Amino acid sequence: MLQTLSHLSEPMAEVSDEALVIKCKKDPQYFAVLVDRYVPKLTRYIRRRSLATSDDIDDLLQNIFIKVYRNINEYNTSLLFSSWIYRITHNEMIDWYRREKRRTTLSLDDETQDLISRLMTEEDHTSRFSNEEQKQFIIKTLNTLDEKYKEILLLRFFEEKSYEEIADILKIPAGTVAVRLNRAKKELQKRLKNYGTTE
Repeated sequence: MLQTLSHLSEPMAEVSDEALVIKCKKDPQYFAVLVDRYVPKLTRYIRRRSLATSDDIDDLLQNIFIKVYRNINEYNTSLLFSSWIYRITHNEMIDWYRREKRRTTLSLDDETQDLISRLMTEEDHTSRFSNEEQKQFIIKTLNTLDEKYKEILLLRFFEEKSYEEIADILKIPAGTVAVRLNRAKKELQKRLKNYGTTE
C-alpha cells in the first residue's frame, strides 16, 4: 500500500491535492503521489501526538491510507484534502489510543522551544526554556492539559493549521476553535510561568 511509483507521465509537484484526487478517481496510479506527499506529514503528526513505536506508526499509516483509498470517491474536492486526511488520521489515533488503553501523550522534543516562542510573548519567559531539563518540564506540562487543549495546540502551532482547517479536522465550529485555543494558551502560559517558582 505504501510503496510509491518512481515516475508518472507528468510532473506532480505543482499539482494541488484536490486536483490530484480528481486524477486518482480516474486513474488509481496517482494515489501513490498522495502517499508520497502525506507519509512524512502524517508520520510527523503521529510522532508528535503519541509515543507510538515505528511499527505502530507503520500500522497506523497503513490503516489510514487504506481508508483514504477506499473512501476517495466520497471526498468533496471543494474542501481541503489536507483537512480530510488529517481528520481520518485524528480518528485513527483515537481508535489506536482506545485499543491500547492509553492516554494521549504529546512528544515534541527539539521543537518544543518553537512552541514556547510563539506562545510566550515576554522575552524573559522564552529565554528560560533552553536546556533539556526545562524542555522536559514543558512537555510534561503540555501533557497535563485537557485532551482538547493538547490537540488544538498541536494542530495550530506545530501542524500550522488555520482555524478553519482545525474546525474541519475536529468537526467543531471555527468559533469553538478560537475559544479553545485561547483557553489552552492561557492555561499553558499560567503553568509555564510557574516554572522554577516552586523549586
